[in-house]
Amino acid sequence: MDGEFFVHPTAVVDEGCTIGEGTKIWHFSHIMTSCTIGKNCNIGQNVVISPSVVLGNGCKVQNNVSVYTGVECEEDVFLGPSCVFTNVINPRSAVVRKDEYRKTHIGKGASIGANATIVCGHDIGEYALVGAGSVVTKNVLPYALVVGNPARQIGWVSEYGHRLSFNQEGKALCPQTNQEYQLEDGKVKRIK
Repeated sequence: MDGEFFVHPTAVVDEGCTIGEGTKIWHFSHIMTSCTIGKNCNIGQNVVISPSVVLGNGCKVQNNVSVYTGVECEEDVFLGPSCVFTNVINPRSAVVRKDEYRKTHIGKGASIGANATIVCGHDIGEYALVGAGSVVTKNVLPYALVVGNPARQIGWVSEYGHRLSFNQEGKALCPQTNQEYQLEDGKVKRIK
């Protein structure tokens, strides 16, 4: 373990983890072996981080979240209360499938809403927003807003999580920051 970080006395951190400076791990959470947790992360109560999970700097994992092996989160990812990830597409109690784990990648700044389920093997693009209770069964584009079961895209959001309204030229402004975005060929990018 590296640097100075906080672990609540009721939390368990297995050997072989790397935990960045300024990270806080709260009540009854379990960080399993070989995890990499970046700097200034906040791991809420009753969270399970399974072996070899990677969380980038500044990630926030709310209470009762399960993050299973195969998940990698870039910087500043938000995982809402009680959201869950899977890592096997066809689990069976009597069949060992640890060699069949599928990767799930969450891009920088993306947010996963409360009680959402992320089915393994998919990418969630940077700054995407997955609505509460949604079930993600396919890739999610950067800046996409998805909701429902199965999750479907209903719009686009800014880096600050505000719904974007594009004009005829395919341009939109974030109402909070006035950052400009371009929609072209079914994809959104921020204009620097």
